[in-house]
Amino acid sequence: MRDYEAVIGLEVHVELKTASKIFCHSSTAFGGTQNTHVCPVCLGLPGTLPVLNRQVVEYGIKVALALNCEVARFCKFDRKHYFYPDLPKNYQISQYDLPLSYDGYLDYQTDDGRTHRCGIVRVHMEEDAGKLIHREGGKGSYALVDYNRTGVPLLEIVSAPDIRSAQAARAYLSELKTVIQYTGVSDCKMEEGSLRCDANVSVRPRGSDVLGTKTEIKNLNSFRAVEKALEFEIARQIEVCAAGGRVVPETRSWDEEKGITVSMRSKEEAHDYRYFPDPDLVPLVISPSWIERVRRELPELPAARRRRYQDEFGLSEYDARVLTAARETADYFEECVRQYPHPKVVANWVMGDLARLLNAAQVEIGECRVRPGGLAALLRLIDDGTISGKIAKGVLEEMFATGKEPQAVVAEKGLVQITDPKVLAPVVDRVLAANPGPVADYRQGKSKALGFLVGQVMKETRGKANPGLVNALLKEKLDQ
Repeated sequence: MRDYEAVIGLEVHVELKTASKIFCHSSTAFGGTQNTHVCPVCLGLPGTLPVLNRQVVEYGIKVALALNCEVARFCKFDRKHYFYPDLPKNYQISQYDLPLSYDGYLDYQTDDGRTHRCGIVRVHMEEDAGKLIHREGGKGSYALVDYNRTGVPLLEIVSAPDIRSAQAARAYLSELKTVIQYTGVSDCKMEEGSLRCDANVSVRPRGSDVLGTKTEIKNLNSFRAVEKALEFEIARQIEVCAAGGRVVPETRSWDEEKGITVSMRSKEEAHDYRYFPDPDLVPLVISPSWIERVRRELPELPAARRRRYQDEFGLSEYDARVLTAARETADYFEECVRQYPHPKVVANWVMGDLARLLNAAQVEIGECRVRPGGLAALLRLIDDGTISGKIAKGVLEEMFATGKEPQAVVAEKGLVQITDPKVLAPVVDRVLAANPGPVADYRQGKSKALGFLVGQVMKETRGKANPGLVNALLKEKLDQ
């Protein structure tokens, strides 16, 4: 890598969460019995005609604006011809020379804290293909075809070749996913195929402005796959070039198990697809008023929300970035702050104990039984001395498991904090009598001994004692 640099562009396909497909009324629901979410239109049966779903255009405009693109006033659909079992018409309806939008950009941050800008060449609309299911049988391997996904609306987001490393590609993809989720047009679930990525990569001598021969890696369905596949392919191409060889333009696939890219076929060019305007779909004219209405409906996007969290709530850049990484988390945080106006305290609980419980249970925050009002109520119980912070962690776990309010959990389990000095004084006396060593250490100036004694009192009261009061009582006794 000292002598070469990578040049990477990503083509990201996003499934839109419309109720029906792009050119017919068939359902877009994920899963379902194979070949049941279909109709004569999406199966390409003779005599059928496509009708454009207006919601797809609306969602396309929204994503284009979120990515700082120019929205075309005039665009059209084209037929992209290729022959594969999961494409019933033997062509895909897509957009070629007159796409929905163009000339945008996305800013993203890499692990070293640096911000980069990647150009967005275009965002265009198209239909998805079906799905092949490969099987092994008694007479060898065979494939089944499920057409449920055929005709599901896609946006293809094509980046400029502005990315220079596998790690930067992952960071770009992560930020892109976050932006799309904020717009609400897709759930971006990579495990369900809602977001898929193809990567174009080449290498060239460092300092050169001439592009090398690129290869394409198809259908990468996780951030890890994108990063690992690019790392391997960059190293492979550098090895070829350093040995005096020539990189072959081809399409390759990623073998996750072996950790290598594998040649699939020679690289197709645009003329191979024999694009021409779809004669069954009229060109689309998008009025300025439509674009401006969608612009007004755009939510606050991640970058703006991060800045606001730092300016309005006084959070660090790191905290703001973690809290805004998913729209549901940011919404949850803000609702908590509305009810308990101490942003840093809320941030610590959301990013700490609540995140730990969510990760362990593999639950999204939108499905969490601890609602923002419940977390706010729990934090108020700490403030008014009803429970300690340590007890609150256990209460949160019970709330997470049962959905109960914090007051109910505290009452049922008898967790109210002990704040009466007359109740705690005998406990303090017993702890001091049972631990002469730490008592002597404290009186010899070893301040850490006090922490041990506090812990013993908390242990005897099962965490119910007020920590501040315990400290005060112990110091009073020890300093006599």
